[in-house]
Amino acid sequence: MVEGGVATADRTEFTECWRTVWKTPYIMRLALSAGIGGLLFGYDTGVISGALLYIREDFEEVDRKTWLQETIVSMAVAGAIFGAAFGGYINDRWGRRVAILGADLVFFFGAVVMAGAPKPWVIVIGRIFVGLGVGMASMTAPLYISEASPARIRGALVSTNGFLITGGQFLAYLINLGFTKVPGTWRWMLGVAGVPAVVQFVLMLSLPESPRWLYRKNRVDEARAILEKIYPAHEVENELNALKFSVEAEKADEAAIGEGMIAKVKGAFKNKVVRRGLYAGITVQVAQQFVGINTVMYYAPTIVQFAGFASNSVALTLSLITAGLNAIGSIVSMCFVDRYGRRRLMIISMIGIIFFLVILSVVFIEASNHAPKVSGIETAHFGTNSTCPHYLTASDAPRWSCMTCLKADCGFCANADSEIHPGACLDSTKAIKGDCHAERRVFFEKGCPSKFGFLAVVLLGLYIISYSPGMGTVPWIVNSEIYPLRYRGVGGGIAAVSNWCSNLIVSESYLSLTEALGAGGTFFLFAGISTISLTFIYFLVPETKGLQFEEVEKLLEDGYKPRLFRGKKEKSKDQVESA
Repeated sequence: MVEGGVATADRTEFTECWRTVWKTPYIMRLALSAGIGGLLFGYDTGVISGALLYIREDFEEVDRKTWLQETIVSMAVAGAIFGAAFGGYINDRWGRRVAILGADLVFFFGAVVMAGAPKPWVIVIGRIFVGLGVGMASMTAPLYISEASPARIRGALVSTNGFLITGGQFLAYLINLGFTKVPGTWRWMLGVAGVPAVVQFVLMLSLPESPRWLYRKNRVDEARAILEKIYPAHEVENELNALKFSVEAEKADEAAIGEGMIAKVKGAFKNKVVRRGLYAGITVQVAQQFVGINTVMYYAPTIVQFAGFASNSVALTLSLITAGLNAIGSIVSMCFVDRYGRRRLMIISMIGIIFFLVILSVVFIEASNHAPKVSGIETAHFGTNSTCPHYLTASDAPRWSCMTCLKADCGFCANADSEIHPGACLDSTKAIKGDCHAERRVFFEKGCPSKFGFLAVVLLGLYIISYSPGMGTVPWIVNSEIYPLRYRGVGGGIAAVSNWCSNLIVSESYLSLTEALGAGGTFFLFAGISTISLTFIYFLVPETKGLQFEEVEKLLEDGYKPRLFRGKKEKSKDQVESA
């Protein structure tokens, strides 16, 4: 978005977006080209969930060590933390376009390294490079889009970045399914990630820098030329004057606090307006991760296996449904974010998330309590050498269930007549797994056969539907518009780093949490954290729908209070302003 637009808030609707880009397709070209950064983000999130199933099959040490699986997943997140932080510096020093081009190069290199990895540690190195690229792109793409969008359609266009994130996840699951029968499975899955990076690199070479950044660097004629492609002729001068006013204010502040990144970070927390913006921006980014969404995105097939679907291909197929719902939800967000507002969508989204997380936890706990029993006769059928060592020495072996067997790091070979009948508890090796399959039985290693399995997948879908339209896309929109221009790069970087740090904590701990608390207990923990997050959002995050950046600054300067906690004078003032 560029400051000084003439549109008012009541026109900020999704139909207005399409009307505008139909008249000025250049705007959509800018948004979609930059939004491929969101596609990279989404593809990497989705692809590792399926690739991990096959990496475990190729490397036995990965299959045996939960911490190694978590590390392969989370190292991309660790790289993204540094990428987001460094991306903020590049954005302010060399511009948004250069940051996106750099992200593409780093991401492509990481994809090539992962595809050719001979050992798990090489996969980890590739994941770090991919993460660096994703981190840079995650905070630059929405910033670039927002600065090249008229105010009346800013939310809808920034939502295209969110849509491409979810579209990238859906594409990743499709590609995962496509390569399940191809030699090299996971290598193809991870290597294909380099293709969208190349596409974006080529597209961005033909696109300009952000007009706001250009004006800040005294390249006024270039900024004007871009504005003329974005706005009707009669609005260009107003936009240019607004940029002039904003840049002059920025330079006055820099004279007081200095130009360096460290000085800007210190100045950000000393500045009342920026500090309040960071409270809101960091709150929504941390909340986005601690609702547990990336446990679903990174481990969706594994969660489906927890629900009782043992087959890799079945798990991937059912996970594709959740990714599709996530993409549909982002389209819903594009339709309503400028009509009903950022704050309202997030609050409604959080309420739905909490409700379905609680129901999910109950279903997983019930599934665990009703897991099939281990039969001594069924187990003996495969011989003592195939039996789970812990089962042989357990004093309470007659009371063992499938869940007890899995917690002992063994596998459950289902009954040949019915999966929910008592089965065998066997050692979890490839040879014994093959013996179980040879008798047309299903071998369970992550979850147990259950009558509740399909219900769990349905609830997982409803959780995604609650998440995607609100918490899925809106936090990035809020962070693209809540900071003053002079702090936009550093503010967005700080918020993005908080997002990735939270993501790292969740992705690095999820499998360990499920081992300690079970899937049900873990989802209940996320529900509790989500409730706390909802409280923070309610009290700290203002509505920015349709506001110019100057109006957002004024709102933060005055201090935000929820409507229920305002005095009579403040409520009367709001009524007068909205009249």
